[in-house]
Amino acid sequence: MLHLSASCQYYLYQKPVNMRKSFDGLSGIVQHELKKDPLSTAVFIFLNRRRNQVKLLLWEGDGFSLYHKRLEKGTYELPAGSDGQAAVYIEADQLLLLLKGISLRHVRRRKRYQHRAKIVNNEVPQ
Repeated sequence: MLHLSASCQYYLYQKPVNMRKSFDGLSGIVQHELKKDPLSTAVFIFLNRRRNQVKLLLWEGDGFSLYHKRLEKGTYELPAGSDGQAAVYIEADQLLLLLKGISLRHVRRRKRYQHRAKIVNNEVPQ
């Protein structure tokens, strides 16, 4: 079972990825195209061109872990407002909704207190 934590950072890569890529190929995309550290505590999310497969790459301290899911029917939705960025920051609950097939365009968030630094342009401050 996949565990998603609100304390993690989640980056959804915007370009389609060949799902034959594994640990090294995906960590290369993270390092060279996203300019992020693949050994960080962040989770990196990749979709294929048809958007019916998703891979999540994360470093677990002693090695990479890879979660791969293929839908038998339907597609995954890309979040709105990506504005041509290589990756968009999403929160754990958005990732869960994306994986469950719930449309992110129709979800309305109620006002809540946020202690974290303000997120600007879908990017978490470094």
